Amino acid sequence: MFKSILVPIDLSDTDLTKPALDTAATLAKTYDASVRLLNVLQMTPVMLAEYVPADFDGQQRQTSEQALAIIAQESGIAPGKISTAVRQGGVYHEVLEEATAVGADLIVMTSHRPAMRTYFLGSNAGHVVRYATCSVLVVRH
Repeated sequence: MFKSILVPIDLSDTDLTKPALDTAATLAKTYDASVRLLNVLQMTPVMLAEYVPADFDGQQRQTSEQALAIIAQESGIAPGKISTAVRQGGVYHEVLEEATAVGADLIVMTSHRPAMRTYFLGSNAGHVVRYATCSVLVVRH
């Protein structure tokens, strides 16, 4: 049923992401699917650019790649069936772009229980659900 599963990973809260990763691992084993872990780095605000080192974005990317490699290794998914990517930009936009780029037929992501503010403003998970061209499984935490 699923051949390519995308799992957005928030490295600032890996406990929140664990249920989605566990679900994706189970689905990957069931359907012999590949899994792509994605971390999205926020853009450094222009007003802060002069206060951070020149190679700040590169350092962030390298740190994210290393963290994703560890998560991938500990996921229980066969090494040939899991890959990682780091993108920079807006979370939901980059998740949707990566899903298209890898031909994902399922996005598995975790979301907090909705608070009143997310009913009005929306959340990253809400945007992904609304605009994804593939199935989206939101695992509540």
